[in-house]
Amino acid sequence: MKFKRFLVVLLVITIWSGTMVAASAASQKVRVFVNGNELSDGGLLDEGTTYLPLRAISNTLQSLIVWDDNTKRIQVYKPNVHMFLFQNQKVFGNVDKDSRITFNVMAQVDNLKADISALKIVIADPSGKEELIQSQDVVGKAKDNFWFPTKEIRYHFSSGGKYAVRCYMKLGSNDDWVLVSEKTISAE
Repeated sequence: MKFKRFLVVLLVITIWSGTMVAASAASQKVRVFVNGNELSDGGLLDEGTTYLPLRAISNTLQSLIVWDDNTKRIQVYKPNVHMFLFQNQKVFGNVDKDSRITFNVMAQVDNLKADISALKIVIADPSGKEELIQSQDVVGKAKDNFWFPTKEIRYHFSSGGKYAVRCYMKLGSNDDWVLVSEKTISAE
């Protein structure tokens, strides 16, 4: 009796192992590049169909993903977000290293096809540390075309390098912030 059980278990393991080897041989890993940058999660090529990591690609393209569990449907939205940086009513993009300047951000949003709950603008220093410029909840349905002016901020560009002004949106109040636009300030 024990011998029969052993043979059955051995047969099941052998068939399962063979199936896994055949499955891994039938599919190939694919390296995925977006705008010249390789995604850490690559794709998979299986029988002529390429499967890609949607969240990683969406984050790279700075777009929003809406998942509807009832219909098993995914929608990807890429809002147009243009940011303008103003210092004394003049547009700028370069500053002197170790300078302190007062500026504000004007974000123009259009082609917003998804309802959002909040929007925020931050500035990140060359090491990636972010500081909030302004955040605002969006009451009711967001318009698909609006302007978001921030208050003035006094900021110290303490080191040389690239500073990023980032615009984030949040779909629902419990959702994560999603980066939808980025503008660079060079400090030299």
